[in-house]
Amino acid sequence: MLHEMFTQPILLDVPFSDLAIVCLAAVVAGLARGFSGFGGALIFVPLASSIAGPKVASALLLVIDGLMTIGMVPNAWRHANRREVFTVVAGALVGVPAGTALLALAPSLTVRWIISAIVLLLLLFLISGKRYAGPPKTHLGVGVGGVAGLFGGAAQMSGPPVVAYWLGGAMPASVVRANLVLYFAISTVISTVSYLFAGLLTVQVITLALVAGPSYGLGVLAGSRFFGLASEQTFRWICFGLIACAALISLPLFDALRT
Repeated sequence: MLHEMFTQPILLDVPFSDLAIVCLAAVVAGLARGFSGFGGALIFVPLASSIAGPKVASALLLVIDGLMTIGMVPNAWRHANRREVFTVVAGALVGVPAGTALLALAPSLTVRWIISAIVLLLLLFLISGKRYAGPPKTHLGVGVGGVAGLFGGAAQMSGPPVVAYWLGGAMPASVVRANLVLYFAISTVISTVSYLFAGLLTVQVITLALVAGPSYGLGVLAGSRFFGLASEQTFRWICFGLIACAALISLPLFDALRT
């Protein structure tokens, strides 16, 4: 009886054991986001994709992460360099639909391999510490927005290209943070429209968001509170390790071990 209770589907054909793994992934991703401000998508999407598939995983993170940022938008609007933000958004207007089309039309197994490869490449990029050190330029902003939008549409991983572009410039840290918050909020709207047209925001996704969302929120809250107990460098390396584990564990190569 107990075994049946923990293996029967309780949410639209999602077994309890799989749902528990998705919620655990949400907590860990939220912790990473709270620790360092990045890495949530790089952890959650590969792990959740191995359970629910990339279409559900990406749409699920879009919903729960988007809801987390609503309260931050008004302050970001006041302090951001809106011209720079909308320059990057111009590229995202092309990149996000392209990434969404890839997610919606490509075979799920192919998308999972692509996501794992992107995660590992972005991890290496983050570890390298490379930043664009020159002044913001229109053509570079549009290009960065296009790449970030492509990653965001395909797997909700738009952060690293934009972070690297703005952090290396001469803008004050407060403006950089406001830029990022505003960009992510706008890109969430673009992604939501694209996902709706692609039929990715389903009843299953919304239902799962109601369950996994609180786990993600608790992770973010805990990560934010734990920040300061160790050095920022320590937390970043913890995040790097979590991201690497998530990418490797979720590789389709290991599907046989999870069955």
